[in-house]
Amino acid sequence: MDDEGKLRQIRDRIDALDDGILDLISERAALAQEVARIKLAENPDTHFYRPEREAAILRRIKERNSGPLDDEEVARLFREIMSACLALEKPLDIAFLGPEGTFTQAAALKHFGHSVLTTPLAAIPDVFREVEAGSCDYGVVPVENSSEGVVSHTLDMFLNSPLKICGEVVLRIHHNLLGKGGDWHKARVIHGHQQSLGQCRRWLDENLPHVEREPVSSNAEAARIARDNPDVVAIASSEAALRYGLDVLAANIEDEPGNTTRFLIIGSQDAAPSGNDKTSLLLSTRNVAGGLHRLLEPLANHGISMTRIESRPSRRGIWDYVFFVDVLGHQQDPGMSEALDALRGEALVCKVLGSYPRAVL
Repeated sequence: MDDEGKLRQIRDRIDALDDGILDLISERAALAQEVARIKLAENPDTHFYRPEREAAILRRIKERNSGPLDDEEVARLFREIMSACLALEKPLDIAFLGPEGTFTQAAALKHFGHSVLTTPLAAIPDVFREVEAGSCDYGVVPVENSSEGVVSHTLDMFLNSPLKICGEVVLRIHHNLLGKGGDWHKARVIHGHQQSLGQCRRWLDENLPHVEREPVSSNAEAARIARDNPDVVAIASSEAALRYGLDVLAANIEDEPGNTTRFLIIGSQDAAPSGNDKTSLLLSTRNVAGGLHRLLEPLANHGISMTRIESRPSRRGIWDYVFFVDVLGHQQDPGMSEALDALRGEALVCKVLGSYPRAVL
């Protein structure tokens, strides 16, 4: 058989596989609709989105993947299938730190897929308020960057918010210098989010040392400004370049090759155990010698691994602090439950901000 005949056979096989894939996707979608009918019959106010269920599916898919597509690509494909099926049950409205084209929107779409509505909001407190009011189902907010540290506005919102953390997203961040073309060395101003300017500090010092740097509310806003002003360049994503009609003047200008940002999914529900979870806590202790050590001792005594601790002013008094702590495990796990009981006996405040599946990379 000649090469043309072999290609025809392969294409016929691909067509047959595509037909089979379509039938299976349709069957899965019909089952999702049946799930919705059962849930609504049991409880009209039920939560259709189950973060622990989706995380478990994606982990299983990645474990079973034998290639040639890599694990991340396979997970992305199945994420979109789940997103489309979930939209048949109930379309979700996701609030995010806007405007359109931010990394936070990219994180929302990575986590929920593209079959959701996304609502851009101007500030992190606005995201919390819209979800608290029920205007949006969930929110996505940045919480920390691998090179620039925590996003303090996000942590501070948890001091008084009733919302729960029900998921996390880890997003690899690539920054680009965007503009309207021409000689970017002649730019008058560089706009970008404060965190992004910091993440590109070394590159900017070496390549544009004399250009004024002006922080704005988001990188997407920086791109919008650059679109309307030829003397301005922006630090933003390649998606923002497409959205605002800009050229990528220099790509991947972040100082750290592994530059990564972690985002939190906030909502009104508690996530059930997925088998690979984190729990976030808000703690405060008496301002006495050894107070922090005694506060954290129950975690060590019960074999709970701590992955992060941050302190923030409590806003209740001068030099009074609260601690945000991430630990491995779910609050319903026996060891974690016992550790939390001990913490409540020691801490002035012990608030579980949420237990949720660890990010599926």
